[in-house]
Amino acid sequence: MKNDILVRTAFFRILLFVVFLFGGTNGLAQSFRFAFLSDTHIGMKYADDDLRKAVQDINGDSSLKFVIISGDITELGTAEELQTAKAILSKLIKPFYILTGNHDGNWSPTGGNAFRDAFGAGRFSFVYNGYLFIGTNSGPNMLHKSPGQVPREDILWMDSILRQSKNKGLPVVYVNHYPQDSLQKNWYEAVDRLKQHNIQLILVGHGHLNGSYAFERVPGIMGRSSMRAQDSIGGYNIVSFKSGKAVFEEKKSLLNKLHQWAEAPLFDHHFSTDTTKYARPSYVVNDQYPNIKKEWQYQDNFDIGTGAVLTTDLVIATNTGGEIFALDGETGKKKWSYETSEKIYSTPALSGNHLIVASANGWIYCLNPENGKLWWKINTGSPIVAKPLIEKDVVYIGSSNGHFTARNVTNGKIIWDFTGVKDFILTKPLLYNNRLYFGSWGGEFYALNAKRGSLEWKWKDTSGNRMQAPGGCVPVAANNTVFIVAPDQFMTAFDATTGTIIWRRKMAAIKVRESVGLSEDSSQLFVKTTEGKLFSMATNAPDMKINWSTNLLIGYDLCAAPLLESDHTIYVPSNSGVVTAVSNVGKLLWKHKVSNSLINSITPIGKDRIVISSVDGKITSINF
Repeated sequence: MKNDILVRTAFFRILLFVVFLFGGTNGLAQSFRFAFLSDTHIGMKYADDDLRKAVQDINGDSSLKFVIISGDITELGTAEELQTAKAILSKLIKPFYILTGNHDGNWSPTGGNAFRDAFGAGRFSFVYNGYLFIGTNSGPNMLHKSPGQVPREDILWMDSILRQSKNKGLPVVYVNHYPQDSLQKNWYEAVDRLKQHNIQLILVGHGHLNGSYAFERVPGIMGRSSMRAQDSIGGYNIVSFKSGKAVFEEKKSLLNKLHQWAEAPLFDHHFSTDTTKYARPSYVVNDQYPNIKKEWQYQDNFDIGTGAVLTTDLVIATNTGGEIFALDGETGKKKWSYETSEKIYSTPALSGNHLIVASANGWIYCLNPENGKLWWKINTGSPIVAKPLIEKDVVYIGSSNGHFTARNVTNGKIIWDFTGVKDFILTKPLLYNNRLYFGSWGGEFYALNAKRGSLEWKWKDTSGNRMQAPGGCVPVAANNTVFIVAPDQFMTAFDATTGTIIWRRKMAAIKVRESVGLSEDSSQLFVKTTEGKLFSMATNAPDMKINWSTNLLIGYDLCAAPLLESDHTIYVPSNSGVVTAVSNVGKLLWKHKVSNSLINSITPIGKDRIVISSVDGKITSINF
């Protein structure tokens, strides 16, 4: 008997060693199945019906242990769409784990808060049968067609999950909305971290079609949309973990038919010892212009979704953690901070000793810019993602509830309130010739009397598509003409007094998208194309007239941040963290890369210095 026990003990130890050597805990995990949904797009035709049928089908399969939903839950991220999705998904009798996609935050009137209210943080981690599942947001919010990005706060959260002793050594399944490649600007931040652990599989959505990938040798699977598309019924995937592999079967909702279309091996790849070199963002462009120097760079623990504002000695910014903060202009060290309760996408406005910031929590804050002390705050009752403008002790700002207000800067009291805005406002208004000009995501562009708040004229976009609306346009004006560039790639020139269209052009060779600026002498209109070219147009011509163009050599670009000229130099932002300086006659002067993320704003300081805000939580001061 004793010898039998010794033999069985020795055998068990050998078995444990073999399991550890050839797959860690995988060999001991029991088989299990779960449902994999993606891109439900509530708000699109038939999408809610397709999701209801998928939920009914999943509930009828007792073998499915949980559900993963990898983003784009809605089409436009509205509270109504999210509540519809919540009502449908609440019928699930199994646990479900859900992420945001780009559609859930890019056009959100609440700055993404409606998603949080419906479903929580939009990220998850849990352990099932010896596997650690981690899902992160895709971000960034409020930047419409910008490239994806795992938010800075989610990267740091993922670090904390992976560091926990109970999770060390566990095989990891990572879930995100985007494929883990250059479609997501900081894919490498997630992948490099995961490779230091036992990453075995990556699940993504976004493409709406089933597909097999290898993300730097990590097996990856893209799941289909739950929508029916050209079919008569929608569907989803059933995933089975068994015998060291993940098996993917497409299931048409309410039909007793499964189609196996992919398998992914599950084992420890030991990526931490892999010496293979993979493509990473290059900063070699900075070596070409050695006279451009980085003075300092501040790295926040959250994304930064706004521009910065400067005092004589401070750089003041906000983050998606709800913090308003000031950095020392010479060193980049934090001098003060003020905490709010929600994300901020509203670039601060400054006038004397009054700093105005609006928040997605619906409050407008007025702080002392020197020390961050609160002067006053007002609850507007509706989320605000718009940027304020201060002129002669009046704060002008839009909201997400159809209102545009003028307020007293010293106490926040309303001077007038225009209630005729369709949908929500994102941008900073233009004040020109005693009129305020701004667009909305409801497809309208407005001109209000600045003193009375009355409507003088409005123009309606005819596309009928919020994604093409003039909601992200920052207007500029010269020679009694207001210019906008919308996501529909049209350039439009309005008579500033009457709203009559002077010219409106869309050209295949000049694919513009929102990024626009005005020369210091107001004689030139600058526009940037998605192909990375800069054009100068005449502001006093009766039709579109091109002065010159320059190839910026930055590749495909969707950054909508404004262009600006200062001291005869035009500063051009990009979605790859590159700032390009061009003379006002079109000569490329220099380029400098400060990050690999989309740039929010460029703010000049004198003749030889600029401060740059980028979405990945960086504020950078460079000197030339």
